Amino acid sequence: MIHDHAIIDPGAEIADDVEIGAYSIIGKDVVIESGTWIGSHVVIEGPTHIGKDNRIYQFNSLGGAPQDKKYAGEASKLIIGDRNTIREYCTFNRGTVQDRGETVIGNDNWIMAYVHIAHDCIIGNDTVFANCATLAGHVEVEDKVIFGAFTIIHQFCRIGYHAFSGMNSLIKSDVPPYTMISGNPAAPHGINTEGLKRSGYSKEEIQMLRRAYKCIYKSDNRLQEAIIELNALAESCEAVRLLPEFLNRSKRGIIR
Repeated sequence: MIHDHAIIDPGAEIADDVEIGAYSIIGKDVVIESGTWIGSHVVIEGPTHIGKDNRIYQFNSLGGAPQDKKYAGEASKLIIGDRNTIREYCTFNRGTVQDRGETVIGNDNWIMAYVHIAHDCIIGNDTVFANCATLAGHVEVEDKVIFGAFTIIHQFCRIGYHAFSGMNSLIKSDVPPYTMISGNPAAPHGINTEGLKRSGYSKEEIQMLRRAYKCIYKSDNRLQEAIIELNALAESCEAVRLLPEFLNRSKRGIIR
C-alpha cells in the first residue's frame, strides 16, 4: 500500500491499510490511521496525527513549522480528524506554545486546492473551503461554515456556525452564526438561507433567524440590547440561542 519511492521515517506510525503515493515524505512523529489515502509528492511533518478515511491529494504540505517569528522550535502539533478531503497544494501548520500548541481540523471537511490554515487554528466539522481560502493564525471556524474562493481571514477571528462568505471576502472581525458576508472589507448580507434549507431547518426556524438577524443588523440596538432581544427570541426558537452565546464571547467585535 506504500509506494516503493515513498520515504517513511521509522518513527512514523502508519496503519496497515494506509495508501501512500510515490515520492511522498512522511516524517517522524506522524500518526496516520486506517483507511487514509495519500497521493504522490505529499510532505507530512510531525508531530502530526491524521485520523481515519481521509483523502489527501498530491503536493500538500502538512504539519510544517508555524509561520510565526516567535516560534523557536518548541514542540507543537497538527491534528486532523476523519473523512476529510484535502485537495492539491494545501498548507496546514502546527500550533505554537504561545497559544494552545496545536492546530486542529475536525471531521468531514471539504478543503479545496491552495488553502492555507495557519498555526493554532481550530476547524470544526462539515465545512467547505473553496480554492485559495486563507486563514491567519488563531482563527476558529465552527461547523458547517462555507468559505468562497480567495476568502482571507484575519488572525484571532471567529466564524460562527453555518456562516457563509462570498468569494474574495476579507474578514477582519467575528462573523455571527448563520450570517452571509461578502466584500473587501466584508459586510453582512442576510442569513445563509439556502444552507439552512439544505440542513433541514424549517420555514419557521428560518423566519425566526431572519428576525434575529434584523435584531442585530437592521435596528438601532446596541450590542447588549440586541443580546437581550435575542435571548427572548431563543425562548421560542432554540436555533436562535447560538447568536447571543456567540456575541457574548466575541473579543474582536462582530462584522458590520
